[in-house]
Amino acid sequence: MPTLTLRGRRCGHRVASVGLALALTGGVIAAAPGAGAQSNPFQRGPNPTTASIEATTGAFATSTTTVARGNGFGGGTIYFPTDTSQGTFGAIVVTPGFTATQSSISWLGPRIASQGFVLMTIDTNSRFDQPSTRATEMQSALNFLVNSSSVRTRIDSSRLALMGHSMGGGGTLEATQANTALQAAIPLMPWDQNNKNFSGIRTPTMIIGAQNDNVAPVNQHSITFFNSIPAASEKAYLELAGAGHTVANSPNTTLAKFAISWLKRFVDNDTRYEQFLCPPPATSSAISQYRDTCPGS
Repeated sequence: MPTLTLRGRRCGHRVASVGLALALTGGVIAAAPGAGAQSNPFQRGPNPTTASIEATTGAFATSTTTVARGNGFGGGTIYFPTDTSQGTFGAIVVTPGFTATQSSISWLGPRIASQGFVLMTIDTNSRFDQPSTRATEMQSALNFLVNSSSVRTRIDSSRLALMGHSMGGGGTLEATQANTALQAAIPLMPWDQNNKNFSGIRTPTMIIGAQNDNVAPVNQHSITFFNSIPAASEKAYLELAGAGHTVANSPNTTLAKFAISWLKRFVDNDTRYEQFLCPPPATSSAISQYRDTCPGS
């Protein structure tokens, strides 16, 4: 299938969504520190390079803390930067797929947190929870992370994102459609049999599919989901060449570099990362196709 590139308008940090974020999280949004120090107060870390976003660890040292079952989800692990000198960070919840536990997506924790994010991998209440249930659990996890977790003071509650694999990816799409205050979403090999239309999504969304996925075939899931999202919301579809459904369950450089770039661009509103998204990457031995609305400053 040929690569399709669409041109769309830029969707940066959504100030108008702050009221929704308050209502959904029940939190108080504080002004980000250092707003006068630079044009983008959310920018974190040194200038990026291809090497820095492909590295297994970023510029920030990280630590972890565990979360017990309860609060609407099955517990989790929080990965967070130890540096508090640069202000608060955007936060991300990552959810595994059907029958899986957080261990299956744990590699994303230190890899993304070390780029300047607070990230929590979670377990679902039941390994058999469907996407709609996982969506509810993901929102509960965001609420906990922002309002009750031990790292809540490190988080800017107006800059939240979701990721998930398989049914966790389907849950990511459903939660993102319900919560338009989110700043970014990255479904990984998403599976959702009951909902194929995500035209209500207003959040920049990067769907990452696998070319040889026999569990969630891209033409029935990832590409169908991608096509249903409005171009005005900003969207991208990255397809990993030769990969199968479980490709997200172990470290993958291509997946990580584009996920980091998407999160930096839309959670941190950091246009330094636009160079890795636009112009779009060419097809290669790692990428079988890429479609996007090519965000532009």
